[in-house]
Amino acid sequence: MNSRREHRSSRSALFDGIEEGGIRATLYPHDVTEQDNDRALDGLHDRVNILKRLTGDVHEEVENHNRLLDRMGNDMDASRGILSGTVDRFKTVFKTKSSRRMCKLVSTFVVLFLVIYYLMKFV
Repeated sequence: MNSRREHRSSRSALFDGIEEGGIRATLYPHDVTEQDNDRALDGLHDRVNILKRLTGDVHEEVENHNRLLDRMGNDMDASRGILSGTVDRFKTVFKTKSSRRMCKLVSTFVVLFLVIYYLMKFV
């Protein structure tokens, strides 16, 4: 939230004093003095610095998001490998009837354990 506020203030500072395509000029163009030119040049220099900081911040944010997406992709690939290995193991377990019976027995014990745990914890 705070960075948005800073962004808006930077943006307003960036475009402050610019009108329809140019810097504000006096009514009489020949009245522009060297001091006015220096002020306008300083203003442009400040705006360039603001733009430079903003583009640097955008670049840093993009790099952070790219790293995050790369890590997420790697984690998803690892999870997919683990899950496919687990599914293959379940397939081999369920091929024979005795394995099915053992799996039913184990799952019954797990469910029974969870029920007892729930009753002891919350009752």
